[in-house]
Amino acid sequence: MSPQAQSLVQSQAQSLVQSVDWLAIAPPTVAAVVALVVLVADLFVGDRRKALLGWVSVAGLAAAALALLPLLDGDRSTFCLTGDADVCSYTADRFTLAVQFLVLGGALLTALLSMTALKDAKRELPEGEYWFLLLSSAAGAALLPASRDLATLIVALEVASLPAFALVGLRYGDRRSSEAALKFFLSSVTATAVSLMGISFVYASTGTLYLTQIATRIEDVDGQLHTLTQAGVVLTLVGFAFKTAAVPFHFWVPDTYVGAPLPVAAYLSVVGKAVGFSGLILVTVIALPSYADVWGPALAALAALTMTIGNVGALRQGATRAYSAVRLLAWSSVGQAGYLLVPIAAAAYAKDTERAVGSTVAYALMYAAVNLGAFAVAALVARTNPLNRVSDYRGLYASRPLTALVLGFFLLCLAGLPPGVIGLFAKVTVFSAAVDAGLGWLAVVMAVNVVIALFYYLQWTALLFRAPEGESEPHRVPAPLTAAIALTAVLGVALSGAPQLVLRFSDTGLF
Repeated sequence: MSPQAQSLVQSQAQSLVQSVDWLAIAPPTVAAVVALVVLVADLFVGDRRKALLGWVSVAGLAAAALALLPLLDGDRSTFCLTGDADVCSYTADRFTLAVQFLVLGGALLTALLSMTALKDAKRELPEGEYWFLLLSSAAGAALLPASRDLATLIVALEVASLPAFALVGLRYGDRRSSEAALKFFLSSVTATAVSLMGISFVYASTGTLYLTQIATRIEDVDGQLHTLTQAGVVLTLVGFAFKTAAVPFHFWVPDTYVGAPLPVAAYLSVVGKAVGFSGLILVTVIALPSYADVWGPALAALAALTMTIGNVGALRQGATRAYSAVRLLAWSSVGQAGYLLVPIAAAAYAKDTERAVGSTVAYALMYAAVNLGAFAVAALVARTNPLNRVSDYRGLYASRPLTALVLGFFLLCLAGLPPGVIGLFAKVTVFSAAVDAGLGWLAVVMAVNVVIALFYYLQWTALLFRAPEGESEPHRVPAPLTAAIALTAVLGVALSGAPQLVLRFSDTGLF
């Protein structure tokens, strides 16, 4: 090869070498590195010191969350196309930071709950594997909102989902846990397969996987590929509907939440939803705005069905107090998923798309704080009442006044009633997004569902303050569990005092 040819090859190779913005990718990277550290350390730590792995995991998730602070100064992108710095695979903007804060904060609170659960479970849950899987899933969930191409989006989705399957079925000798893991696995694999088929159709039509390039090229698709493109859009939406537990793809939720270890159910209810909804927002709002006439009505219909069936299912659980409180929370989370879908559907019609998406992020932040708090109290009750039935909460105020007040506050937040001002604020924000987008019928459906939800939330709240059927002695609450309940309570009270902070923080900056 001549010197000129060698020089040309070297210059082209150098042009393909990119500098990585390590600060931008720090949050998911820290979580992934700590996961590997915990996995290796588990080989050398004796059984008596396994608790150290939990504290290392908590510290790692806290460090990953703190890594978000330097990114508040401005948007940062990395892994960009050579010659086009605006087309990148990873972008840390306001939307990314808001969802990453939700994911890492939710994982941190889950870790605090898990420390108590692992100690109580003794040998039923292997600690090293548990912490590795939790941190790995959190790393994938933190990567997803920053993904700006479909390949990275799917990889992040699977990195977040695959460890979650194992977490659900990790308990030794528990048939119910294995069944829950199998249902979760089958539904998620189906969703992934459908999504991949849809993405392949979109790629065949546009010739690119980058979201911003898809948005421009999909408008000028050849007429012969128009049907293929529409099929790709629909299949992609169906795949993400599975991930968000939208009706009719919600069937796995109740059994999975009940069969999983309680901290894992809490994790799925918050972080799992954040993964699905952030992916749905990126695909619809950024990649497919020209197909808003397709995904807008579809998501509006899904929102109406999801909130209605979820709340009716929860109402049925609350009416029979022998049912599991976790199952009630599972159906409630399906109903809440319907509320989260409303602003995304409204983004198809609204002039201010960013505001509509911000409403979903704001509602998700509120829901994460109070729902994790409700699961934390459920974990406390489960220490003395393993069946964790709704009837087990009767008279909780007599034995644990402060815990009962905190749980009552969380339930009122979910219902959208004072003093849970943050819940009311979030629901009004979602309601106004639907009205501003001209979806008056969807706002009416939401209002009806809010009334339905009031019945079972208030019924559970009233049960806390009734006279107990028998005497119960309060037991000592472990420090990590106390910290989880206290953190969520403080966050809920603080946001109820200044609810505007949520909307300011959730300003997405997607455009």
